Amino acid sequence: MILHALTTTAMDMAAVFPGQIPNPSPIAPPGSEKFITIMGWLKWVALALAVVAIIVAGVMMGFNSRRGEGSEHAGRIGMIFGGVILISSATAIIGFIAA
Repeated sequence: MILHALTTTAMDMAAVFPGQIPNPSPIAPPGSEKFITIMGWLKWVALALAVVAIIVAGVMMGFNSRRGEGSEHAGRIGMIFGGVILISSATAIIGFIAA
């Protein structure tokens, strides 16, 4: 009885809302070119800083390996690589969440 009521209600809703609900793709508003340019610069700066961080972590690993503490920096390098992956895939992640 409940199943019959639900299917009847669903058919009534189909009559009220015929067709498919549109799902437009996101389009940047006019004048957003400067914002997109700034986002591109921020991504470039973030990746450049990640490269510098990898170099610094490698230097610190080299200096501390003489004291037996070089393996501590391997975790730091892994975190930096995780950040690089997150920075590089930021637009894909946001596109997935927003879709």
